[in-house]
Amino acid sequence: MKIAHFDAFSGIAGDMTVAALIDAGAPAGTLFAGLDSLATGAHFSVERVTRHGISGTKFNVEFEHQHTHRHLPHIVKMIEASALPEGAKANAIRVFEALGAAEAQVHGLPVEKVHFHEVGAVDSICDIAGACYALDLLGVEQVHCSPINTGSGTVEAHHGVMPVPTPATALLLKDKPAFARGPETELTRPRARR
Repeated sequence: MKIAHFDAFSGIAGDMTVAALIDAGAPAGTLFAGLDSLATGAHFSVERVTRHGISGTKFNVEFEHQHTHRHLPHIVKMIEASALPEGAKANAIRVFEALGAAEAQVHGLPVEKVHFHEVGAVDSICDIAGACYALDLLGVEQVHCSPINTGSGTVEAHHGVMPVPTPATALLLKDKPAFARGPETELTRPRARR
């Protein structure tokens, strides 16, 4: 059985996950072709970067910013209409359903009425679908993760200044090992770190 283990000592985000999986051997060209089939109009690239003396891969999603607020059914249709393998599609949809359930609880709305602001943006859709597809390309059967560093302080979001972790992230991490250490900033989020 092939297992992927993420060491989230400094948080985790969608673009970081995709980059790590490319570093682990997921073929970038195949991944990009699958992401193109989402029909977002985004362009993808990878580059080698060095942070604090350590080299790694950075996954980039370039797109024209949109003011579209997507609902869960729209995102699910985008994923279902793509050429991604069925397993990657199913996992990406499950991720968005979990995000939708958390946002619905935070806002006191039915899940189908939830507007996906930051996580409904093109880069977040590509990050989440990309991570699911990269895991599929690597043949990963189980995903494990260390305790997750959420960061602390506040962050500016669509709804204004929010605590870190944001309420939806806190709900997603409920009953999971997490901690807050380091700079007062958001270290864990489902959307990209831009």
